[in-house]
Amino acid sequence: MKEQKTSYGVGGTGGLPKQRTLSDPNLSFSFSDTDEELNSRRSDFSGYDAQRTSIEGSPMMKSPWNQGTPFLPSAWSSSNIDDPNCPKNGLVGSLVREEGHIYSLAACDDLLYTGSDSKNVRVWKNMNEFAAFKSNSGLVKAIIISNGKIFTGHQDGKVRVWKPSRRKPTLYNRVGTYPSFFAILKSSVNPWHTAVWVKHCDAISCLSMNEEAGLLYSGSWDRTFKVWKTSNSRCLQTVKAHDDAVNSVISTVEGYVFTGSADGSVKVWKREGKGRSMKHIFVKTLFNQDSAVTALTASSTGSFVYCGTSDGIVNFWEGGNELAHGGVLNGHKLAVLCLSAAGNLVFSGSADKMICVWRSEGIIHTCLSVLTGHSGPVKCLAVVREAESDGGKGRWKVYSGSLDKSVKVWSVSELAPDMQTLALMNGDVSLDHIPSAKY
Repeated sequence: MKEQKTSYGVGGTGGLPKQRTLSDPNLSFSFSDTDEELNSRRSDFSGYDAQRTSIEGSPMMKSPWNQGTPFLPSAWSSSNIDDPNCPKNGLVGSLVREEGHIYSLAACDDLLYTGSDSKNVRVWKNMNEFAAFKSNSGLVKAIIISNGKIFTGHQDGKVRVWKPSRRKPTLYNRVGTYPSFFAILKSSVNPWHTAVWVKHCDAISCLSMNEEAGLLYSGSWDRTFKVWKTSNSRCLQTVKAHDDAVNSVISTVEGYVFTGSADGSVKVWKREGKGRSMKHIFVKTLFNQDSAVTALTASSTGSFVYCGTSDGIVNFWEGGNELAHGGVLNGHKLAVLCLSAAGNLVFSGSADKMICVWRSEGIIHTCLSVLTGHSGPVKCLAVVREAESDGGKGRWKVYSGSLDKSVKVWSVSELAPDMQTLALMNGDVSLDHIPSAKY
């Protein structure tokens, strides 16, 4: 999960800016007490602006996220049934360290990695601080874990690779940088590969790993995504993918890559060839609208692809070669900032400070819970399966990072009754307040 960006992108004919609309364009607000309200601007593909901060252009800047939640305050569990055997979804605890907003999360087994605007990556174990490492390279906007290594995407356009020491697990060493110093040096004397081609010229917003192919994908506000070979940290390809910032990238085992952008589109790319001849070929535009695309995820089986947008909607498509549109999930009033999928569950975090938990049974999606408790936008999510020894059969541990400077930990069961069933069992005949799906 990643810092999304919304701005006025270049589109249409004649290079005129294509404006995106908000649910209430008359609302005005500011991100913080110190940041000015963002004015509309056009992206510049090759112009890196060192003065632009990580929070400019994000969907939070275009959504009144400081308003209260549209749902009534509730307990952490969506259920008020007294049956002790009824699985419940609820809050486990909170991790708070006053270092700034939480922009990225990654979890593996009992370890949680958090990235914030302090430039620190904190490592938590069993909800206690375990270790930390730092890179003086701007905000950590994306974190992923693969084969025992931690990959972090930074505001300076570089990816850094970390690994814990075998002798001292609390000590993390940097073992690589994408691109490497020698790659940049080589590009300076190679007329075919310029430094801009090798290195992102704006902040890295998202990362995705294809372990089977040994490829790392990085998306950036410079409107490109890059393909890296993890065995030698070499940049294999740079793809100018969109007319505005790339906010999300995901790769699938079938060789497909999906990119979502502030220009309002989701594009599909296909990996073809191997080695030096490998290329990612544009397949089609899956989605194109006025609202910025802020998050993408795919189900664990690859059957569905989900897309969150700045208007608070989650669209999804059925997998396969055709990728037919399956429907929309209506659970949020403000921008969807992050998505994650695990088992048959889908989680959506939003600027409205809530997390919706959806259960998929084929194409049918029902809302199990609305998790409330954050006092700021939910910026990132990470999900791991709970150990069965801890009663975790069918249960997931969900971490949510927020711009309220906290991480909350939730326990969610796939077997929990959905909100509509609970409402009917409790005699609530009005179901208008419950998130729903349309097909």
